[in-house]
Amino acid sequence: MSLNDSWMQRDLAVLWHPCTQMKDHEQLPVIPIRRGDGVWLEDFDGKRYLDAVSSWWVNVFGHANQRINQRIKDQLDQLEHVMLAGFSHQPVVELSERLVQITPPGLDRVFYTDNGSTGIEVALKMSFHYWRNSGQPNKQRFVTLTNSYHGETVAAMSVGDVALFTDTYKPLLLDTFKVPSPDCYLRPDGMSWEEHSRNMFAHMGQTLADHHREIAAVIVEPLIQGAGGMRMYHPVYLQLLREACDRYDVHLIHDEIAVGFGRTGTMFACEQAGITPDFLCLSKALTGGYLPMAAVLTTDKLYQAFYDDYSTLRAFLHSHTYTGNPLACAAALATLDIFEQDRVIEANKTLAARMTTATAHLADHPQVAEVRQTGMAVAIEMVADKASKTPYPWQERRGLKVYQHALQRGALLRPLGSVVYFLPPYTITEEQIDFLAEVATEGIDIASRASVSVAVAPGAPANFHDPG
Repeated sequence: MSLNDSWMQRDLAVLWHPCTQMKDHEQLPVIPIRRGDGVWLEDFDGKRYLDAVSSWWVNVFGHANQRINQRIKDQLDQLEHVMLAGFSHQPVVELSERLVQITPPGLDRVFYTDNGSTGIEVALKMSFHYWRNSGQPNKQRFVTLTNSYHGETVAAMSVGDVALFTDTYKPLLLDTFKVPSPDCYLRPDGMSWEEHSRNMFAHMGQTLADHHREIAAVIVEPLIQGAGGMRMYHPVYLQLLREACDRYDVHLIHDEIAVGFGRTGTMFACEQAGITPDFLCLSKALTGGYLPMAAVLTTDKLYQAFYDDYSTLRAFLHSHTYTGNPLACAAALATLDIFEQDRVIEANKTLAARMTTATAHLADHPQVAEVRQTGMAVAIEMVADKASKTPYPWQERRGLKVYQHALQRGALLRPLGSVVYFLPPYTITEEQIDFLAEVATEGIDIASRASVSVAVAPGAPANFHDPG
């Protein structure tokens, strides 16, 4: 028995993996990873896999990065953790100062949580509570875009719209307004991204005009709807949304958990619209992919609505045990140092251009409806019929075939349903990008030729995203 097989058997005896139908692992091996090095992951049998999806979108500067490693090691000898209620420490103060400095002007207060989903919960609760503290308790509802995803906790699911993740739990969820997404994949032939995004804003504008007295906030994933299939839209939508939120006195929440820290080509996606949201939610790449942490940045105006004598009960009494953990702060500080010292955003322009040229040929593939890109994110949409953009039935799991082929070739490509995407660490080379494009092309060819027979489950979600 190989070391991989031994670890896999031990794993399956005790673990319940996330976002997984565990029965799949009767045929699909679990891959135990022994070590990471740069863009590579290595299993216990010595096989390496190029991490094309940054281990669920978190890793920006490679695995076992020596600069981040050293910062964490140095911190470990000083302080591993202290509660942030009534106490503070050097790394959390320095990180907060840095985040205020690099984010859009006006975001002057930082609240920490343990992960992206809870960061979204904080923003929603803060918005709701702000209106209550400000004498407008009727402003309780939230507006979100169709096909959006904001996390797995209950309120975060409530403002999401990917049926696979939310349908089961509908009785638990908040009642929210869902507005058609500006998703440019759905634009009419011949229409630009900007025109389509501008036209689609009419739905949002009408919702705000009709219901602003009961709306606390609008929440969006700026520029890229990640778990919804890497669907993309133009920054003009964010400009129009900021103007409308100001006009109707509604908060704007930007969920940049997946797209922050350079994924869209700028440090933060909101920069491309030239706006400042009322809440900016950050996580994933914040710590370079090392440790769980999220930050919610907001304005001093919001902060002041909670600042009062204790007896008024206006305080924001929300907490997480590991809020502002010093080790996570140290990882984040090292990550921000690399961004600054290595001029990463500028360097990524060359990598993004190579991603464009390496995948351009796939636009002509008979089973590819679109190759789209925003910054360091490229998505390739496989379809059953190119002319009509008819999707493959989700039960056929075409993306799973790409995933399996990529593993054989030494790459970690984990499609979202029939959408193959690259979201690699920024330490990837141009030659490695070419390799990923080659592997993806082979996998798409295999998936397109596959003969699949499936039984269609009644009531199955139309926008299923294969976790394989």
